[in-house]
Amino acid sequence: MEKTLGLHIIADLYGVDFEKLDHVEDIKALLEGAVKYANLSKLSSHFHQFNPHGATGVILLEESHISIHTWPEHGYAAIDVYTCGGKEKTFKAMEYIIKMLKPKRVDEKIAERGVVPVNPEGVNIEKWELTATA
Repeated sequence: MEKTLGLHIIADLYGVDFEKLDHVEDIKALLEGAVKYANLSKLSSHFHQFNPHGATGVILLEESHISIHTWPEHGYAAIDVYTCGGKEKTFKAMEYIIKMLKPKRVDEKIAERGVVPVNPEGVNIEKWELTATA
């Protein structure tokens, strides 16, 4: 029997309104809103405004991270949501971002990360002792 340690959603959002993707303040509010909506735990964040257009940002979470990179001139945003501790939080964060940006098209890739045995006793891991040599 196995379990998944985390869920990773990578999404390409197309046909997003220019104004929703152009300003770093709006991008920051978007990701902060996703963290709150999904009940995630923020550790830190960093955002950057590009010139003449676009923004990028990442929020480091106790559960992992959420990031975005935008090309407003193309109506495109690249989104990355990866969390551990419950798949529902990953889906909720992405749901919030999609609801707020209202893209015309979404291409998603979903990956289960860290597939491990449920019963650690069933894993055969040999212990090696490291000895210092002079």
